[in-house]
Amino acid sequence: MNLTPKEIVDYLDKYVISQHNAKKTIALALRTRYRRMQLSQELQKDITPKNILMIGSTGVGKTEISRRLAGMMKVPFIKVEASKYTEVGFVGRDVESMIRDLVVASISIVKAEKEEENREKIENYVLNKIVEKLLPPLPSGASESKKDDYQRLLEAMEQRVLSGEMDDKIIELEVEKIHVEFNDTNLPPEMAKVQESFSKVFSQMNKEDNKKEVTVKDAKSILKSEASAKLIDSASINAEALKRAEDGGIIFLDEIDKIAVSEKFQGRNDPSKEGVQRDLLPIVEGSSVSTKYGVINTDHILFIAAGAFHLCKPSDLIPELQGRFPLRVELESLTQETLYKILTQTKNSLLHQYEALLSTEGMKLVFEDEAVRAIAKLTHRTNEITEDIGARRLHTVLERVLEDISFHADEYKDKEFVITEKLVHEKLDIVVENDDLSRYIL
Repeated sequence: MNLTPKEIVDYLDKYVISQHNAKKTIALALRTRYRRMQLSQELQKDITPKNILMIGSTGVGKTEISRRLAGMMKVPFIKVEASKYTEVGFVGRDVESMIRDLVVASISIVKAEKEEENREKIENYVLNKIVEKLLPPLPSGASESKKDDYQRLLEAMEQRVLSGEMDDKIIELEVEKIHVEFNDTNLPPEMAKVQESFSKVFSQMNKEDNKKEVTVKDAKSILKSEASAKLIDSASINAEALKRAEDGGIIFLDEIDKIAVSEKFQGRNDPSKEGVQRDLLPIVEGSSVSTKYGVINTDHILFIAAGAFHLCKPSDLIPELQGRFPLRVELESLTQETLYKILTQTKNSLLHQYEALLSTEGMKLVFEDEAVRAIAKLTHRTNEITEDIGARRLHTVLERVLEDISFHADEYKDKEFVITEKLVHEKLDIVVENDDLSRYIL
């Protein structure tokens, strides 16, 4: 949480080319969350998050920014599509379920942290249980010399288990019935609790010893879950997770344009779209949502909405909802040069991915710079003459170029294959220039 805006932008630059304004706006919004947490409780209540609306064509980096944010931050974060929600009364997911999803994500983060804090205790629990099965304890009346011998054996066995030497050994394990969590966030909390109650009743009724023969390797993962359930207090995890979701939660609401009602297409729109906006409004404004883990207040959850707005405008959203997204940022369309940079400058770019994949066949794939520029040029051209799908078109174009090479990869073992500009044009020119072909193939 304490990354500076510059550090956040620098991190995003590794994965998303250009879109500096969007990165800057998001970095400032995240930093504001951190600044707010340093203030007194009284001031914290009055400072509400400045929600962001990102406007841009598909494939320009809106979703990629959200994915990378989720990877870098240790705050509760979820990405949801607005198009999957329906108005209350219609069949489908209600908008409150996104808050329950956020709480589940928050619980996962806190639980992982607690497991890391108690890692030594968990590892000792697992080790003791396995060694106990491999080396039964001495009888109570054993002599001192036998106890000393047993202690040496015990230490040697612990080392063998830790080193993985005993991983293939079969042991009999009494597997405890692990309580299954029901995380169907679309269910009302009361119904979820009833479902869990039934689960507990049935597990109590079926309490016979569940003995299984498993390898030591499998026993390690089974006992780790058992140790985690015994050593970590779930009530404190839930309380901490609720607080984190309230104070630092971020919801990335993609495809918000799909619930906007354009005057042009009003007759063809789903009647529940405006209803979804009205249902979304109190959550974005700030309200209390019941979850099976407790009540969560949404006043300080940050919402980042994104949409292409091809068939409608941001002003087609209901005025109250527009007012709840005060920060607006427009993402630029991708140029030929931007597409070239996406292929060459991003960490784990598509070119690096294909090179790594084909290296598993013992083949060295090399892209000439002119070939990469030709791929970027033809991708940009295809986006111009057909539907503009941004950087996503690169996947299709590259697959078209490399399809035959990938199919015959075994023939190039221990050899180098160079992708030239000529090869790129041979594979793509006919398809790109033929409007009908490019619509179906690229």
